[in-house]
Amino acid sequence: MQAAVTDHRADVAVLHLQGELDADTAGQLHAVLADLLERPVPRIVVDLSSLKFCDSVGLSAFITSKEVISARGGWLSFAGANQFLAQLMENVGLGRYFAIFPEVDDAIAAAQI
Repeated sequence: MQAAVTDHRADVAVLHLQGELDADTAGQLHAVLADLLERPVPRIVVDLSSLKFCDSVGLSAFITSKEVISARGGWLSFAGANQFLAQLMENVGLGRYFAIFPEVDDAIAAAQI
């Protein structure tokens, strides 16, 4: 898995993920999220458009970050999931805890509301 962060506006970071997120690469995701969680108010859009696969270990990194994000008044949303990832997130109920958008621009626009 490859991860890159770009800032949109002063308060929204987009985490671009590429490749496969699984037990072998989840540590890398934890490290990137730890850096983002250091922000005073973490507002993170995770761009899944180039992520080909994700298992439960990968998803758990997002779920465990939610407490820190919520405690700081921030949020984490997902955007651009392929059909496999969209179905996976629906099956495990992530839509109840995180906003899921079709495109990154949609997620960023929703942050302005």
